[in-house]
Amino acid sequence: MNSENPIGVFDSGIGGLTVAHAISQSLPNEKIIYFGDTQHLPYGNKSYKKIIYYSEKITDFLLSKDCKAIIIACNSASSIAFENLQKKTNTKCLLFNVIQPAVQSVVQDPLIKHIGVIGTNATISSDIYRRHILAKRSDITVSSLATPLLASLIEENNEDLYKKGIIESYLKDKKIKSIDSLILGCTHYPLIKSHIENHYKKNIKIVSALNNIGSIIKRELKQNKLLNLTESIPKHHFYVSDYTSHFQKKTKLFFPTGIILEEENIFL
Repeated sequence: MNSENPIGVFDSGIGGLTVAHAISQSLPNEKIIYFGDTQHLPYGNKSYKKIIYYSEKITDFLLSKDCKAIIIACNSASSIAFENLQKKTNTKCLLFNVIQPAVQSVVQDPLIKHIGVIGTNATISSDIYRRHILAKRSDITVSSLATPLLASLIEENNEDLYKKGIIESYLKDKKIKSIDSLILGCTHYPLIKSHIENHYKKNIKIVSALNNIGSIIKRELKQNKLLNLTESIPKHHFYVSDYTSHFQKKTKLFFPTGIILEEENIFL
């Protein structure tokens, strides 16, 4: 590993673009190699075995690109595959997930007493947010709700999310009725953050990995002497397992210039 090596980011689709963008804002000198597994999205409805398999194949691909750090920009993969990927990467690169940044934001806020978590079936069934939060703050009540339709509909930019009130129907669930804060436990969900905020008439804190993941990665790179101090505009490289014009359009929303996007089927 050296400081000029790229940072790898992967997700099942467009959700991880929110993470890649946050990283690029905090670390403007760093080159990003992104892999969106659009062939198999969403991960949240897959078996644990499949999530681990896809995550390991993508990690091997990013390691072949000499990534000095890999960010699992998917809550489902972070929940299910992180320990397996730790063994695979070992000393080859730094490894980050999107669970710990959100947990850190929660436990450091003394005003949070009852937090809700919304996410995919895989993330919610893993119970990872509740376990990690209570390990550090036993005074917090954690209420979790699976919202399995959201990721696919966001991925498709489906207007049914709004026309049919799918977001509202989830947020009205009694499981998260009395919360004072809410974790967006899927990297797709920041794309509908404004709609979630509009649902809540009272003041509620919205938490996601985007709050602090850039600063966490920057700190770790600096501590490991891997921070790229070269002042130049990096050329990011984005890969997808199944190319679609929709993904191309979404990518340009976050990265209007300076990227290469191509299809790479690593699962053959």
